[in-house]
Amino acid sequence: MNQHSAASAVDLAVLEACADGAGRALACSYSSSAEFDAALIRARRAEGVYGPRRHRRTIATVAGVLCGLAVLTLILI
Repeated sequence: MNQHSAASAVDLAVLEACADGAGRALACSYSSSAEFDAALIRARRAEGVYGPRRHRRTIATVAGVLCGLAVLTLILI
């Protein structure tokens, strides 16, 4: 084997190693986009991006009570 072909073999081995590493870098640990979205939302909730959930529950409760009072008012009138 001459020097040129030895250098080519080394270059080819380096290129194959780089290609293999690039292929592993593109691999995704999620099996679907829905799984990725769920993990993203979970992480954002843990960071507090969406705010506390209790405010939404309070708003829903107040809205339900107000609707109930409106129905009672209409029934009694």
